[in-house]
Amino acid sequence: MKEHCGYWLGGPREAEVVNIDRMNPAVVKEPLWTRAFIYLAVSNALLASGFHMLIPTLPLFIAGFGGTDAQIGLIMGSFTFSAVLIRFYTVQGINRLGKTNFLLWGIVICMIAIAGYYWATNVALSLSTRILHGVGFGIATTMYATIVSDIIPGSRRGEGMGYFGLGSTLLMALAPAIGVWVVDSYGFAVLFAVAAASQVLAFVWTQASRMPAALVSHAEAGSPGMGRLIERQAIFPAVLSLLLGICIGGVLSFVTLLAREVHVANAGYFFLVATSNVFLARLVTGRIFDQKGPAWVIIPGAVVLFLGLMILSKVSSPDAFLWAAACYGLGTGSMFPALQTWMINMVTPERRSIANATFFNALDTGVGGGAIVLGILAGQSGYQSIYFYSANVVVCFIVLYILYLVRQTYGRSTLKP
Repeated sequence: MKEHCGYWLGGPREAEVVNIDRMNPAVVKEPLWTRAFIYLAVSNALLASGFHMLIPTLPLFIAGFGGTDAQIGLIMGSFTFSAVLIRFYTVQGINRLGKTNFLLWGIVICMIAIAGYYWATNVALSLSTRILHGVGFGIATTMYATIVSDIIPGSRRGEGMGYFGLGSTLLMALAPAIGVWVVDSYGFAVLFAVAAASQVLAFVWTQASRMPAALVSHAEAGSPGMGRLIERQAIFPAVLSLLLGICIGGVLSFVTLLAREVHVANAGYFFLVATSNVFLARLVTGRIFDQKGPAWVIIPGAVVLFLGLMILSKVSSPDAFLWAAACYGLGTGSMFPALQTWMINMVTPERRSIANATFFNALDTGVGGGAIVLGILAGQSGYQSIYFYSANVVVCFIVLYILYLVRQTYGRSTLKP
């Protein structure tokens, strides 16, 4: 029965961890808060801060030199395209440079791109710089996730991956406000200098982390053909992350416009409440993942996200708006690290980098594609309707995941990654 339960919770690896802990509760926990883990978490947060400072301010900079709305959309969207594309070359980058050096190159590219925005005073230069920034960010985010999953003890991976993202989650709320304040007070030159400085600090903290020597080596499992581009074992979690990305894209792109449509003032409070609840979810759900398995986090998180989206589809008051924000934050804050950790546990250590690339590419594709498709639907039936459609995407997510769990339980999985 324990074996079946283990498969139902997400796979034999997770089951082994739970059973070992219960059989021998006196076993001392493996250390999580090592120097390398702490320094990389700080470095990741610093890298994210530079990115988030530019989200509300870069469109203003482009508009300032005469960029049209369409050109602004093209420049901002090119970031995701280049980040997705570069991740297909993760294995080649690691084999040439090693994991640590590849991460450092990603940070350096981000630093050069952010500093370069100052001179990108026409559409062509801004587009080129934004593409370069996407390349660096795509490398760095993939390598952070890969390296951290290598240094976190396997029995505490859910907890560790949840904690690792806390800094970047906090700065997701603070950095945009800081960016706007810097622009209003000192101008774009200082903004780009501050954002570039955050990347310099990310580089320094990464260098000082004293990562294990094995992470510097030029070693990564390569497979012929598509195996160099996509990790087959990660396909099913990637499909789920794509569905999650569709819902995230709809919220990030249109929630402020929804607030205007239903006459709710102060839409910025939505992101403050949502980010606070993402932070809270990450503090709690990692341990649940390690003790009980991914299903105990993913399914409740999906149900809460569904409730949040349904509230948005009917929202008519500020209170309901904030309740939706809380549900959205708790749902996505639970689901994202759980899906990523579950995916990492499904692959061998030498395939984690390409698995992370597969996961992030699916998520980014969902965010970008969801924004496009839902934007078209919003033009036809209003902004509230797209959250009803997004809620149905969550229903599809839940149904697919439950089917996977049931078939794993009875050993007849046709969806097994």
